[in-house]
Amino acid sequence: MLERSVCEGGWTGARKISRGLGHGAVPGSRVFQPSGQRGNPQRGRVAGLLMVTLSLAGCSHLPRLHWPWHHKAVPPPPQVHELDEASDGGASASFPQYWMRNTLIVDLQGASGSGNVVLKPREGTSWPVRIAFKVMPGSIGELEVRAAQRIVLPVTPQGAKPIVLELSPGIYVPKSPQISVSWGPNPTPPS
Repeated sequence: MLERSVCEGGWTGARKISRGLGHGAVPGSRVFQPSGQRGNPQRGRVAGLLMVTLSLAGCSHLPRLHWPWHHKAVPPPPQVHELDEASDGGASASFPQYWMRNTLIVDLQGASGSGNVVLKPREGTSWPVRIAFKVMPGSIGELEVRAAQRIVLPVTPQGAKPIVLELSPGIYVPKSPQISVSWGPNPTPPS
């Protein structure tokens, strides 16, 4: 069954069979392949490298990686127009207003130095149950609110985040025609 080749001096039939099955080494073969492996070992490396490259290329279409500890920033609440705002001269003032639960927040972060604004409910509406003012520490020293009662709210000079100053319920009543808000620097204590 096996023939001996005169030219090469080896067993050509056995060599053909072992190469076809991929088992063991035959004298004169170039590469030793352990049992169970077939073909060129370089092809396996190339195929593995190709699979890794295609996997990375497949993920490249994603907009960004999602890290479990990274959360999207909370969008700001939508602006509303519950109170009409005017300055002393009657000119229209524009400070953002929005709801935080059942409290109307008037955002005075743009206020600095000294100034004032008069708040009135829109025609045909009444006062919100709760009103608060959002201010930036250090931009103003104190906030004075006058309606049925007068209150002066000090603003801390230190801090990097805005603070919310809520009015107590007795400051304004449903029959109050307007709320006058003025701000300025902290008064210097007498020495």
